[in-house]
Amino acid sequence: MTHILSAVAWPYANGPRHIGHVAGFGIPSDVFSRYMRMRGHDVLMVSGTDEHGTPILVAAEAAGLTPRELANRNNRAIVEDLCQLGLSYDLFTRTTTGNHYDTVRAMFKVVRDNGYMKVQTTRGAISPSTGRTLPDRYIEGTCPICGAEGARGDQCDACGNQLDPTDLIRPRSKINGETPEFVETDHYFLDLPALARALNEWLDDREKNGNWRPNVIKFSKNFLKDIKPRAMTRDIDWGIPIPGWEDQPKRLYVWFDAVIGYLSASIEWARRFGQSPEDWRQWWNDPESLSYYFMGKDNIVFHSQIWPAEMLGYNGRGDFGGKPGDLGVLNLPTEVVSSEFLTMEGKKFASSRGIVIYVRDMLSRYQVDALRYFISAAGPENQDSDFTWSEFVRRTNSELVAAWGNLVNRTASMIAKKFGEIPPAGDFTAEDQALLDAVNAGFETVGDLIESHHQKAALAEIMRLVGEANRYVTTTEPFKLKDESQRDRLGTILHVLAQVVTDLNLMMSPFLPTSSNAIDKVLGGAGDVAPLPRIEEVVDLDVKNEDGSDRTYPIITGDYRNAPTWERHPVRVGQAVAKPAPVFQKLDESVVAEEYERYANLLQK
Repeated sequence: MTHILSAVAWPYANGPRHIGHVAGFGIPSDVFSRYMRMRGHDVLMVSGTDEHGTPILVAAEAAGLTPRELANRNNRAIVEDLCQLGLSYDLFTRTTTGNHYDTVRAMFKVVRDNGYMKVQTTRGAISPSTGRTLPDRYIEGTCPICGAEGARGDQCDACGNQLDPTDLIRPRSKINGETPEFVETDHYFLDLPALARALNEWLDDREKNGNWRPNVIKFSKNFLKDIKPRAMTRDIDWGIPIPGWEDQPKRLYVWFDAVIGYLSASIEWARRFGQSPEDWRQWWNDPESLSYYFMGKDNIVFHSQIWPAEMLGYNGRGDFGGKPGDLGVLNLPTEVVSSEFLTMEGKKFASSRGIVIYVRDMLSRYQVDALRYFISAAGPENQDSDFTWSEFVRRTNSELVAAWGNLVNRTASMIAKKFGEIPPAGDFTAEDQALLDAVNAGFETVGDLIESHHQKAALAEIMRLVGEANRYVTTTEPFKLKDESQRDRLGTILHVLAQVVTDLNLMMSPFLPTSSNAIDKVLGGAGDVAPLPRIEEVVDLDVKNEDGSDRTYPIITGDYRNAPTWERHPVRVGQAVAKPAPVFQKLDESVVAEEYERYANLLQK
């Protein structure tokens, strides 16, 4: 058994999440975590809502709310959506907890005291109309290196280079289009050049010994070519106070505190659910443990450079040396698993322009596993992919309903009609044994693909085996075996099909947990092959509201220890099987026109 940390990107709490977000961080991390649990590993899957920074202030002001009120509202909505999506977090929390504040400040102090935080005078971007600091990502312009339009104040996605807002040609605010003013201000900078050697050694080691996707390694190596100190504080009054500067209207940079959330969430999990409050150390201090970070490609730099640099500085492994603090020597990422972008009808998702499909809206109209199936089968695993309604309907109907759902339905229907229970098997023919062997071998093939983050190929292999099973039904023709003298042969065929469907359903369960539970019930099981998450209301462990009352918030958690092992489980002869109802809903072709009309109405608003 290995301790596996699944560190899932923190959704920003300035509004609801759309399907492009969960295609990058949500579904891939859940498939991987569910599979690794079934292989017997001790998985800790953590994340939460990222709630600091200027965008929250901007959104709160527009909504007539305080930043905390807006964060509370959006946190709850995001928790509800991700739980409904079936994401099996051990803890999904938030960055406004007392535990998170304490962890971030403790880490900052050690990184600073080890010499990797230095004060520099810099020119900060200010909105002329509001006087508010503009974060780097809210400033766009022309990249001075490659000339691409739409480069941000922190990096250019086109060429991968790190930038400062002052580097941009013709900089402008994304909020209102005005040209920012640049004023002198003091800030703490993370001394990345002093950590570059250690970062490079770590990346070289990961490249040699890991299975990192080429885009992540390439992007990370490019970043090292022109590495420079990076500001880790901001002129803002919403966020985590800076140790030593508590009396100043400055806060820690939202991205400094957000990535530390993986650690603080693990600590909170141990305090709430561990056998000991120190249980988190099994994932963070044990050098034999493994950690996988899931996100979209726009967040690579923070997870392959900034966060590892913070940990290296904390561990005292940069050019200045140093000693780790009470958190101990922290494990750097084993792998940064970055997905590309999911577009919508050929356009990049943009909530502000109405190019969006929110998770909540999607799940209010369609089955959750129809969305999970599309993302798993056609998502942006290693290249940008496009969501279209016509393709969503096609895949749902031809693959999920006609192939997999049909195999389940006719298997259960024939068993229910002819036997009422799973029949015993007689002697297997070569054809019977070939199908049983092929499907059983799928556990190793599919499992290896999931473990190496080739989830699209894994699902394609499952669907190939579904096709083999459907061909078996066609060639053996059990529906024609009506004579009493053929009953033993009929029972053997249906026994084989019951076993094959059970096997395939188990392989499907990391991808389609809700429907896998339903299919297990169809075949007479308890419907618990894929434990689902739940929402709990909790009290903050460390702070109270300003009026002294308890500060409460919702978390996602769950008990996933009873998931079946990743292997064949023989079906139980005599297990009752009733006439089934279809598990998957076929979509009418009119859905496409209806969704295009809904989309057009959004754009007009």
